[in-house]
Amino acid sequence: MEQSARDEILGKLKSAPRKTIPPRPDRPVLRELSLAREELIETFSKNLVQETGIVHRVKDRREALERLSQIAKEEGLKKVMVTTDDVVASLNLAAWGKENDVRVMTPQDFGSRDSFRDAVFVEADAGVTGADFAVAESGTLGLIHNEDQARLVSLAPILHVAIVPVERVVAVYEQVMKEVFGKNENLPSQFCFITGPSMTADIRGIPFKGMHGPRKVIVILVG
Repeated sequence: MEQSARDEILGKLKSAPRKTIPPRPDRPVLRELSLAREELIETFSKNLVQETGIVHRVKDRREALERLSQIAKEEGLKKVMVTTDDVVASLNLAAWGKENDVRVMTPQDFGSRDSFRDAVFVEADAGVTGADFAVAESGTLGLIHNEDQARLVSLAPILHVAIVPVERVVAVYEQVMKEVFGKNENLPSQFCFITGPSMTADIRGIPFKGMHGPRKVIVILVG
């Protein structure tokens, strides 16, 4: 039986001498991995500012509340939606709100998902959250979303204020991914990276800030 063209081509491929593929070179070590703690904080702050974010550095909880009061005054905040994660819960923002004439709301205050949605989109002047990570290489926040870190609080209001302990600043994305997803247990249902205000370039390819979420992101680094 005459050999088909297909069999002929396959035969030539199988009989061709095999070339030795050199091993892939090691990946270069990222500069951020060699930075000391203060250098990481400085790099994170610089990169977030380049993305039009705002960074404040404070020493402790008391200064964090003072800075938040200043932000509330400057931004004209009257109603804020806050998460109940460990960072925000430690600040007792309910008491802070009474002192500063700001109504402080949490997702747990609402009896239905629809009422919470309406409040966070329509009523809240700002969303105040903690953050699980701050990535130095890009000025990015990382938030693990759960019952204490409702996703809409950081995404719906036009202003997002994130309060971040400095020990949560890490060098690169890979460290975050390993910490969050590398254990194959207790995986979060949702995780979000936030790099400055929301941005789109869908319209004529022109970058535009604040189209689909916060127009301003303010980070208070504590420590």
